Amino acid sequence: MYRIIGTDGKTYGPVNLEQVRLWIGQGRADSRTPVYVDGAPDWTFLGLLPELAPVFSGPPPVITALKPVPAQTGRTNGFATAGLICSLLAWMCCCCFPFNLFGLVFSLIALIQINARPDLYEGRTIAIAGLILSGLNLLWCFGFTLLQLAMSPPNVAWHLGRLQ
Repeated sequence: MYRIIGTDGKTYGPVNLEQVRLWIGQGRADSRTPVYVDGAPDWTFLGLLPELAPVFSGPPPVITALKPVPAQTGRTNGFATAGLICSLLAWMCCCCFPFNLFGLVFSLIALIQINARPDLYEGRTIAIAGLILSGLNLLWCFGFTLLQLAMSPPNVAWHLGRLQ
């Protein structure tokens, strides 16, 4: 007679060998199910009983090599993309003032977010490119403005003198 411990932790039996084979066929027991055989000194597993060896015999399970799990890549930071677009717009629109400032701000925000969460965000190169292009455009605009001021008449009094 056999007693088994089910997956719910309850003890079932005593039952005969045919009932145990029926439970194995139904999937209610397997080779790792604890079993106590009357007259045995201790509990064992169904797969270790010689009378059930034919039930559990068969080809050994195939062990395949583990496939490496591809590293999860983060998504490109939206601020990095926005910073690059704004910096490109600043150059294409011939020194559009708000675009170069937006490009600087968006690129800086992107770099801060990417540095804080490198596992979540990508796009450091895009953010750096936007930062450089926006910074250069801002410097170019500033230089162009100074050049225009230098080329303009020397002072306001000159304008006032022309009006009289």
